[in-house]
Amino acid sequence: MKSARPVPARFRSLAVAVRAAGALALAAVLASCSLLGGEGGSKDANQGQPDPGIAAAAPAELRSFYSQQVNWAQCESDFQCAKIKVPLDYGKPDGESIEIAAIKLPTKGAKKGSLLVNPGGPGGSGYDFVRDAATTNISDKVRANFDVVGFDPRGVKRSAPVTCLSDAERDAFGAKIYALNTDPGLAEALSDNKVIADKCVEKTGPILGHVDTVSAAKDLDVLRAAVNDTKLNYLGYSYGTFLGSTYASLFPDNVGRMVLDGALDPSISFEELTSGQAKAFEKALHAYVQRCQQGTGCPLSGSVDDGLQQISDLVASVEKNPLQARDGRTVSASMVVTGIIVPLYNDSNWPILTQALAQIMKGDPTQMQRLADFNADRQPNGTYSSNSTFAFNAINCLDHPMATDTAAMRADEQALRQVAPTLGYYFAYSGSNCKGWPYKSTRTPAPVEYKGSADIVVIGTTGDPATPVEWASSLRKQLGTASLLTWKGEGHTAYGRSNDCIRSAVDSYLVDGKTPADNTVC
Repeated sequence: MKSARPVPARFRSLAVAVRAAGALALAAVLASCSLLGGEGGSKDANQGQPDPGIAAAAPAELRSFYSQQVNWAQCESDFQCAKIKVPLDYGKPDGESIEIAAIKLPTKGAKKGSLLVNPGGPGGSGYDFVRDAATTNISDKVRANFDVVGFDPRGVKRSAPVTCLSDAERDAFGAKIYALNTDPGLAEALSDNKVIADKCVEKTGPILGHVDTVSAAKDLDVLRAAVNDTKLNYLGYSYGTFLGSTYASLFPDNVGRMVLDGALDPSISFEELTSGQAKAFEKALHAYVQRCQQGTGCPLSGSVDDGLQQISDLVASVEKNPLQARDGRTVSASMVVTGIIVPLYNDSNWPILTQALAQIMKGDPTQMQRLADFNADRQPNGTYSSNSTFAFNAINCLDHPMATDTAAMRADEQALRQVAPTLGYYFAYSGSNCKGWPYKSTRTPAPVEYKGSADIVVIGTTGDPATPVEWASSLRKQLGTASLLTWKGEGHTAYGRSNDCIRSAVDSYLVDGKTPADNTVC
């Protein structure tokens, strides 16, 4: 069996792009071949004059960062932009510093404070999300009361980005096909991964060892001070829930109103995370096939199981004989699986998957290739619009100890095939991405400890393929002082794309301080 580099276990920025694009925008982009506690009242009335009280509460060695004057300048039409200085290494605050890029959509109403947003990843750009999607994903009621602030976490895009390969090199490595379930194939992949890791070290510099989520959470508290809020008001999607829960454990007294949507369970191992995602994506694929067959124009015939088998047969066929897209590039089985996974993040995009399957089953993989390119942030001209893939890997290698020995990865592959017969193999071998990484994991999986008094709202979606709904229940229990909202729906995350029940509950919590009843189901 041959495969391109496997689809890693991604609670990643793919969801960001799908959320920001939306169903109609994604369809247009594909058609045009151009994929793309307290409320924390603000002390700030103008251009970032630091509040002495906020700075005084910071640790002495970090006070200069908390007291910095932030200059918000007009940018991007109705937005204001700024760069906030933070330590490169919080263990050496007097050493080098880096800058975090932020963007703000100022409220046009009576300002209660700022709402900081992280859209997921790791590796997703909060700057891009707020610029491109704040007005569609965050309600009028919230925007009438809060400045909405997005930022690129350390290592991401505009904030000391992880840099590894040129665009041409990315294409070259991405086009390689490895037989990962053979010793020579795995050895070749590990060798190439080491080459990439060495290039990351050379081009990124010392920040590469400090893009962990604990450091990003400490940046988040500096950002809280930069917007002059005494408490952090925060909306985190997907990986953003991990960043948020990490913040809550580090700064419990600084939590204001915090919404964690599409929850990650901090207590599980990376292998458990991967297994949970593989099962959830298989479940989502089953739901897609069922809906596809109930409609018109579905290329999958027979029963739901028959349809799943036809998708398996398609992937197996491309593994043996890769296809060629209209632009002349080779489309591998891994690209096909990525193309299948992308629309599963939002059921509004399921018709796009139907179109892509119909085309590739007739021999044209171009639409599937475009979906894979969309995931990789690759533009039709061969350029890449972000570093999300590199940031994703660098952050995960620091945040998650992984099984990297061959025997363990082989066993993991077999286990994944059992829980997800169609997609499982393509979630295997994630450990190969970190085996030759120059920095060891800095974290051991453990339940989050939150000792603050402010209620936190956790949201899960019953058909979420990337963060299974069980993880939301687990995170809510770990936090203790929290309330669980559940949306009965398909796709990744809920707020901004679900229903009035979720929107009203979140808006009332953020704006009015009314915590929804625990275990509310919408």
